Amino acid sequence: MQGTHTRWSGWKAWLNAIAVIGVIALLVAACTSGSGSAVGADIIEARGLTDADVEAALKTFTPSGTHDEYLLFSSGGHGGQLSIVGVPSMRLLKTVGVFTPEPWQGWGFGDLKTEEVLAEGDVNGIEVRWADTHHPALSETDGDYDGEFVFINDKANARIAVIDLRDFETKQILKNPIAINDHGGTMVTPDTEWVIEGGQYATPLAGEWAPIEDYEASFRGMVTFWKFDRASGRVLADESFAMELPPYWQDICDAGKLASDGWVFCNSFNTEMATGGVEDGNLPFEGGVSARDNDYLHIINLEKAAQLAAAGRTTEMNGFAVMTLETSIEEGLLYFVPEPKSPHGVDMAPKGDFIVVSGKLDPHTTVYSFEKIQEAIADENWTLDGYGVPILDFDAVLEAQVELGLGPLHTQFDDRGYAYTSLFLDSAVARWTLGGDYDAPEDPWTLVTKTPVQYNIGHLVTAEGDTVSPDGRYLVSLNKWAIDRFANVGPLLPQNFQLLDISEEGETMPVIYDMPVTFGEPHYAQIIKADKIDAWETYPCPGNPCELGFDPATMAVDPDSPVLGNERIERNGNEVEIWMTAIRSHFTPEHVELRQGDHVTWHITNVETSYDATHGFALPGYNINLSLEPGETATFEVELVNAGVYPYYCTEFCSALHLEMMGYLSIEPTG
Repeated sequence: MQGTHTRWSGWKAWLNAIAVIGVIALLVAACTSGSGSAVGADIIEARGLTDADVEAALKTFTPSGTHDEYLLFSSGGHGGQLSIVGVPSMRLLKTVGVFTPEPWQGWGFGDLKTEEVLAEGDVNGIEVRWADTHHPALSETDGDYDGEFVFINDKANARIAVIDLRDFETKQILKNPIAINDHGGTMVTPDTEWVIEGGQYATPLAGEWAPIEDYEASFRGMVTFWKFDRASGRVLADESFAMELPPYWQDICDAGKLASDGWVFCNSFNTEMATGGVEDGNLPFEGGVSARDNDYLHIINLEKAAQLAAAGRTTEMNGFAVMTLETSIEEGLLYFVPEPKSPHGVDMAPKGDFIVVSGKLDPHTTVYSFEKIQEAIADENWTLDGYGVPILDFDAVLEAQVELGLGPLHTQFDDRGYAYTSLFLDSAVARWTLGGDYDAPEDPWTLVTKTPVQYNIGHLVTAEGDTVSPDGRYLVSLNKWAIDRFANVGPLLPQNFQLLDISEEGETMPVIYDMPVTFGEPHYAQIIKADKIDAWETYPCPGNPCELGFDPATMAVDPDSPVLGNERIERNGNEVEIWMTAIRSHFTPEHVELRQGDHVTWHITNVETSYDATHGFALPGYNINLSLEPGETATFEVELVNAGVYPYYCTEFCSALHLEMMGYLSIEPTG
């Protein structure tokens, strides 16, 4: 049977090659002008294009007005945002304001609802408007992306955010009350009951202080399980809890699915508990942290932990429920398994039966069997670490090890039994076969091929690759370096998303597009079928007649929002309230006459109901910039500290009379 399959694969490759040649010939024929010159052939020759170049162009070209089949949700890295890219076109479609002000959307520039969301992420009274976003995760139903929400974490400040995909706006930011920073967010459980936030560098929990000399006794790691309520679209902090962990540096977490539903897996490093200090003559972190041959895969019984947390088996730290390490050990909630040193990824196979871990300093990827893990737990086949956590026997739970190359990091899956692992040092993507019930085309647990990428790949993502039913077809390589791929724009180079076609079996896995990424450093992404997203074109206008003035913060009509015919200015001493409407091509009112020292609450409704009829509102000198989508209402407050005459205007080119859409704010000087 295997031989028959191999022969068919060979014939299929020949047929595909013939098809490509035929497509190129058709392209040339289609580009022949009336004079008989082959325009397509002339262009191909003039630009020095190869057949592979033309094939790649045909696979990725998306004609004007044609929509992409998939959407890629990427972390915005140091920009603190979330970006959406079309696949296969690799066109940047949107950047969502999350942790950092974003001017076009008016995110954090006066609009009270955005200011309030951003303020939720302030840290101990300090305004924080920078973030390092790492791991976006789409909401799931039965282990498949459902297109309703996306979550993302801020590694720098241990925060997570909730974005509603009806309007692609951030609705909630939560600061973890016991952690300084995180890394392993924000994967979700198969029905999005829980959003998982793993830790990173161990510290005394809840912002406490302890000397570094007391590291083993006073420093701890953590993993937090945020309870998500789909009906309200919010995380319920009072129903969430964290688990105290030993002071190993926890990294990325992933939720079990199908066979392993109810369990969570997190990798870790620095089980050496190195504390650095080169200035004192100590071994540097990079040496101390990678001294041992193994670190520990954390295995957590989330289903049982959640039951115990609901029953009150937690203690309180900084007002937050925390399950102590002693309780986790006593109740059998936490187990370890040795894993290759310095791992940087734990990934669940689509059926939830295998857990894949790669160590950056080991050329193999290591596959653990969930069934064998359960057997080892039942048999108490373990030793104990220094804190009393059971360490399962490595050989008892190992399913396979596959040698892939140098610097393996992260793994994704397709629908044909292939797995794909990023190789940081090799700058390549490795394709290999799963065993078990996956019926891969080649022998199980075998390296099939490697495709070079440019350069130093970190994460990678396949279409729907984190779900119980991955699509395959496309893979995006998230490369840290670009070097010679694009025009020189100075010492700080763009990073590089490369699109690979993984639709063919065997060794065919070409790079078909390079996309320069101008925000650094995007970390991780997920790809969803575009038709799963049911975003609004305009904000809802319920009632008859239609009720305008939708508030994105409450996802409902604001009964006090400005409406046509009810625009006004009201004064109560130095307190002034304004109700304004915006419609092509004017604001009402157009003249606002106030006094220096007034405190102003200003409401504006975009009373348009047409698709894409967005208006902006900018007030120079006062840091006010709003984006008002059709039907939306917004409110800002401003202290009029400076007198003068200030033109306010629409920032969106909304009509032929866009420049005329303005007004004057006259601020009379005191006295």
